[in-house]
Amino acid sequence: MNTKIIICLVAVALLSIVSVAEAQQPKKVPRIGYVAQRNAPTAANPDRAADAFQSGLRDLGYLDGKNIRIEYRYAEGSDERIIALVAELVQLKVDVLVTVPLPAIRAAKQATKTIPIVMVTTRDPIATGLIDSLARPGGNLTGVTRLTRELSGKRLELLKEVAPNVSRVGVIGDVDSTNFKDYEPAARTLGIRLQSIDVQNDTPDFEMAFQNAVKQRVNALVAISGAFTLSYRKQIAEMAIKYRLPTMHGRSEETEAGGLMSYSATDSESFRRAAVYVDKILKGAKPADLPVEQPTKFEFVINLKTASALNLTIPQSVLYRADRVIR
Repeated sequence: MNTKIIICLVAVALLSIVSVAEAQQPKKVPRIGYVAQRNAPTAANPDRAADAFQSGLRDLGYLDGKNIRIEYRYAEGSDERIIALVAELVQLKVDVLVTVPLPAIRAAKQATKTIPIVMVTTRDPIATGLIDSLARPGGNLTGVTRLTRELSGKRLELLKEVAPNVSRVGVIGDVDSTNFKDYEPAARTLGIRLQSIDVQNDTPDFEMAFQNAVKQRVNALVAISGAFTLSYRKQIAEMAIKYRLPTMHGRSEETEAGGLMSYSATDSESFRRAAVYVDKILKGAKPADLPVEQPTKFEFVINLKTASALNLTIPQSVLYRADRVIR
């Protein structure tokens, strides 16, 4: 047999062996780290944000446990724990970190400069120093912001429409955040004074906090969206009803738990968009080149059961604007 033919046959055989070996090698399954500050989900208290995120991934062809693996971590409301959980996921060398609360985003930025980070935040990412520009965030951080400055003013306007006599609004949640400052211009325009409601995060005494607020002539309440107000949404709603305080919230879950109203970006849409970012990054896009998105869909929810408990009549003009009414 011709020597050249033999060499060609051997080469073909070797290539076939290599191709079969490569085909038998298991493909690397991307690992996604997901960090939230809330309590771990239960049947009674599911994590609807995570569910929406996973649903978004499924729509893009990713199935957890099959061609992707999601490492969920919950900090149970502790900032210290969230830093440790972020460090744990960085040690696992996840392919993408999805972070929700501000402490987790900051911890992720400090912990890694190489792992892509997709944030879903209620904060202004520029005002909080997370990024320099929405259009070109730079570094390894991008994602979705669920709150625009205009929402704070809109919430106060709706609260004033429903309860025209409101003059002093108590603010509960992270009152040191930029979100609190975002309420101030609208408050001045509407002739409303803002009053911080001090509640200790470790052992919150809501009874005492609300008693003090009422003594200071607070006659309505705004709950700044965050892990604290989400975790204690039922207690806040119950105290507000007890002390006859109309409430405005930053999440629909808080209205479902008994709050009077909420006006917010649609949470499910925000987390589904986070899945799109993960998909783009896994396909080679760099976070620095992916603009941070602001919300485009908003939801106004009214709880008529709570309105009845407060002996409050919601004007028809406001009801007509509601996206959802809880009866």
